[in-house]
Amino acid sequence: MVSAGSGAPQEPSGVGDAQEIERHKRLAARAAAELVQDGMLVGLGTGSTVAYLLEALGERERELGEARFAATSPATEITARALGLEVRELDELGELDLAIDGADQVDPQGWLIKGGGAAHTREKIVAASARRFVVIVSAEKLVGALTPPVPLELIGFGVQSTLRRLEQSQLRAQPSARVGVGSAVASGSELVQRSPDGGLIADYLGPVGDPRELEARLSAVAGVIEHGLFEPEMVSLILSGGEDGVVSRAGAKPATP
Repeated sequence: MVSAGSGAPQEPSGVGDAQEIERHKRLAARAAAELVQDGMLVGLGTGSTVAYLLEALGERERELGEARFAATSPATEITARALGLEVRELDELGELDLAIDGADQVDPQGWLIKGGGAAHTREKIVAASARRFVVIVSAEKLVGALTPPVPLELIGFGVQSTLRRLEQSQLRAQPSARVGVGSAVASGSELVQRSPDGGLIADYLGPVGDPRELEARLSAVAGVIEHGLFEPEMVSLILSGGEDGVVSRAGAKPATP
């Protein structure tokens, strides 16, 4: 069941209970899957909540026979294909009817932080290519204010110079046990995570403050390919799963015919 709500931050019962959080992710993902219809062109995000979306879409594979999908990461593409979904390059599909993705944080104004899975540049391109962009989260991702880290994708050339200009930023180490969507590259004595397209992944660790001001500042630094701040005007709908089911909150993106 999907209900309308104010979008105020809320926590699922037992927010520390991993099983409950996973259940809430699944609720939001399955609600979003119902928005996908036969013949649609759909963008698929990346991450643990999207994994439940793919599962739900795979169960409807016969019903969605003419739907076509664009994936934001190799991991999503591999899983979608294995479930019988037809995945094409974004440029083959053109404008999408719908894109669905998760988020690391959602604030009361609808600002998002994304990029924990190192695919935020592709995710932003796909979201911008869709007439509707639907965000799926568990309720603990709804926050009163955005907090660091803010993911960044950087060009490798002159990366230390870029980091100095960014201030309060550092390259993201690739955890040895992490199953990510990107790869890793040696930088000094550690492995640095890369995006699916080879950019170096870093995190801005300073205060967020006004997200729009920070967005402009990060975008203005030479060497930054993309940051993980998504403005409210990109988002059509936020579906959050919690103890009371799924809450639906309208985004700030104008409806398109």
